[in-house]
Amino acid sequence: MTTRTTYRAVVATAPGQLQLIERQIPTPTPGQVRIRVEACGVCHSDSATVENLTGAISYPRVPGHEVVGRIEALGAGVDGWQIGQRVGVGFLGGEDGSCPSCRQGDGINCHNPVITGMNVDGGYAEIMLAEARGLVRIPEELEAAEAAPLLCAGLTTFNALRNSNARAGDVVAIHGLGGLGHLGVQFARKMGFYTVAIARGADKAEQALALGAHRYIDATEENVTDVLRSLGGAKVVLGTAPTGQGMAQTVPGLTPRGQLIVVAVPGDPITLNATDLIFGARSVVGALTGSVPDNEQTLAFASLQNIRPLIETFSLDQAQEAYDRMMRADVRLRAVLVMSPDKA
Repeated sequence: MTTRTTYRAVVATAPGQLQLIERQIPTPTPGQVRIRVEACGVCHSDSATVENLTGAISYPRVPGHEVVGRIEALGAGVDGWQIGQRVGVGFLGGEDGSCPSCRQGDGINCHNPVITGMNVDGGYAEIMLAEARGLVRIPEELEAAEAAPLLCAGLTTFNALRNSNARAGDVVAIHGLGGLGHLGVQFARKMGFYTVAIARGADKAEQALALGAHRYIDATEENVTDVLRSLGGAKVVLGTAPTGQGMAQTVPGLTPRGQLIVVAVPGDPITLNATDLIFGARSVVGALTGSVPDNEQTLAFASLQNIRPLIETFSLDQAQEAYDRMMRADVRLRAVLVMSPDKA
């Protein structure tokens, strides 16, 4: 039996263009591991790579930062990890440990981070190299295709909610029911919040309630502020829908000292009335992903509370279709590439 010396990978070659290619299987350098990828989520943040939104992407580049697989090779100096161990890699694949943020214990805001799928190759591939310091342990009970979106969409919503000012029993609203929002609703309900889902259209009400929302607000028919105020105000609104105008409309519905936590990047500005901030001491804050321990705690909570993303799976050679449909919001609700569909 001949051992393969190459693997398949999908690379971004120009803005919006993905190409399936063959590459030589690499050897991990010191501090790295080589992962046999099982599944990789297709996240909207991948557009930063595929569309070169930052202007700093060096093509060709393999996108993907919601990666689940098993270790098949260890680089020199890697301790605490074993061949065959199930691991994941999220958006932040490692920090430099020496910048001002890292020195203050804030590695999430590292000035020189390893960003999976942006400044290093990511998981749209059968093989991936990763820094051992960025590895996340994946519970065996989570299927690869379901675990993958939890490494970014799940972590982002879980961490934002648990680090917020809200406490069990408070009203928490999830603005948006897409890839982030549908997980936010599940986390909020299981954390003990009175959970409100906000979206556009009566057709989303049934799904919102099925995911755990106590109340659904159809922003096309109801005044979001008035409804939130009728509930006593929202202690937290988690902004997961990429609309600045929509997020701004929730701020007057916050309680005094309530927070709008922004985790989606809207194409339009979030335009606010200062009066709504000053009278009530309300605030608008951003939240970015989380650390390796945060990610492992996200997975543990999701496993414990039976929280799962709603996914649509694609094979690796369907990566362009998966990406294009994700960008059109034409998947329900997370697209995931699976390298061996029969095993995902």
